[in-house]
Amino acid sequence: MSKTLPLEGLTVISCEHAVAAPLATRHLADQGARVIKIERPGAGDFARSYDETVHGLSSHFVWLNRNKESLTLDLKRPEALEIMHELLATADVFVQNLAPDAASRLGLGAADLRKRYPKLITCSISGYGSSGPYRDAKAYDLLIQSEAGLVAITGTSEAPAKTGIPTADIGAGMYALTGILTALLQRERTGEGSEIEVSLFDSVVEWMGYPLYYTEYGGTAPARAGTSHATIAPYGTFRAGDGVDVVLSVQNDREWATFCAGVLERLDLVSDERFATSAARVAHRTELHSVVDAVFAIHDGTEMERRLCDAKVAFARQREVKDVLTHPQLAARDRWRTVETSAGPVRALLPAVTVVGQAARMDPVPDVGADNRSILHGLGYSPAAIDELSGAGVL
Repeated sequence: MSKTLPLEGLTVISCEHAVAAPLATRHLADQGARVIKIERPGAGDFARSYDETVHGLSSHFVWLNRNKESLTLDLKRPEALEIMHELLATADVFVQNLAPDAASRLGLGAADLRKRYPKLITCSISGYGSSGPYRDAKAYDLLIQSEAGLVAITGTSEAPAKTGIPTADIGAGMYALTGILTALLQRERTGEGSEIEVSLFDSVVEWMGYPLYYTEYGGTAPARAGTSHATIAPYGTFRAGDGVDVVLSVQNDREWATFCAGVLERLDLVSDERFATSAARVAHRTELHSVVDAVFAIHDGTEMERRLCDAKVAFARQREVKDVLTHPQLAARDRWRTVETSAGPVRALLPAVTVVGQAARMDPVPDVGADNRSILHGLGYSPAAIDELSGAGVL
C-alpha cells in the first residue's frame, strides 16, 4: 500500500468559511496537500457555530475540515498580512471565499497576488461572479438555489422546496476543486500559475442544464413532482402494503414490458394504449400510478423487492438518513473510518475517489488556531515572538 498521496508537497493557503471553499480544500487535503486554513482570531470560521450536534462541535465543520491546519490571523493588522505573504511566498494555491472585494482591500486580490507570485494559483469563490448586477448580492445557498431556478423545480405540485443539502455550495466547491487540479496540471506544462473564478450561481445554473433546455424548447418548465420525473413513468416512490417505500425507475418500453410481466404480473398492460409508450405513460401518469399502487398495496416490501430483483428491474429502498449510517453497502466496502477532534473521535467516510493501493488520509479536525505555533515556528518565528503576536491580538 502506497504511503505517498498525489498532492503531497503542495501547500494551499485558504481564507475560507462556510461550505464551498472548505469543501474544495478538504478534497485537496484528502489527497495529501498541506492546507493551512486562515481563521479569525477567537471565533474562527463561522461554520464552527452552525450547530453543536457532533459532541458539541458543528456537523458542517467536522464534515469539511479534517486534514487541515488552523492558523488565526487578524488580516486587518499589518503584522498578520506580513505573515500571510510569508506563507504565500512558498504556497502553490491560494483559495478565498470572502465577501466581494474583501480580499482586494487586504491586498490579497488575485491580480495583486499573481503579479507578486507568478507561479501561484489563485481561486476566488463568490456568489454571483466578479461582475454583473448581482455581483455584491448576498449569496447564501437557499438564495442561489432560488435565483438559479432549482427551488422552482424541486418539491411537489403543491409547494416548491430547496434541496436538503447545500447544493450551491457543494457545486461551487467541486468546480473549484477541478479548476485547481487543472491549473496545477497546466503549471506543470507552462511554469505559470492561473487565476480561477468560480461562482455558486454559475455552478447551479450549469447543473440546471436539462430543465433549461426542456423549458426553452418545450415551452414549459418540468413539473414539480416529488420523487417522480417530468418525462419518465413509472418513476418515483411507491409504498408496499407494510409501509416499505420502494423507488422505481422504469425508463423505456422494454423495461416497462419486463416490469408488467415480472412485477405487476399484468401482461395486458404492455399493449394498453395508455401505457404502451413512454410518452403515453407520462400523459396518463395518474392512471398508471393507480395501477402500480394497487399491486404494491397487497404485497409487503420484501415480496416487491424480490419480484423486482428477479425481473432485473431497477429499484431502490427509500431510506431515512439514520438508515444510511448503517447502510449495508457502506459496511460491506468498509467505507467508515475514525477521525480525531478535540471533542473525541468521530466517524467519517473515506474520500469518494478511491485510488487502488493508496491509503486514505484521515487526520484530525483542528480547533481554532490549533497550529499557530507550529506554523509560525516553521516560518522562523521564536516562541517569544509568537507570544507577542498572540498577546497583541494578531493571532
